[in-house]
Amino acid sequence: MTASPRICRHCDEPIADPKDVVEVAYEGGVSGPGRAIYAHRDHVRLVEPDPVLVSVLARVSLRQAGREDGGGQASLST
Repeated sequence: MTASPRICRHCDEPIADPKDVVEVAYEGGVSGPGRAIYAHRDHVRLVEPDPVLVSVLARVSLRQAGREDGGGQASLST
């Protein structure tokens, strides 16, 4: 069995040189093991966070802030 090709998260191109592979994240799986996310060494700083994950974390933070402020609806207003 051959290993699956590693794909760069930034440019979506295969990473041919094993020395050029950098693991930048890990996505957990719902019903099984997750998977590692890779990028070319030159693209590591260009990889942005997953927008869905950022949205979920923002919702959780707002909900927790609402509970700490007396249990009301969490909002962005000050």
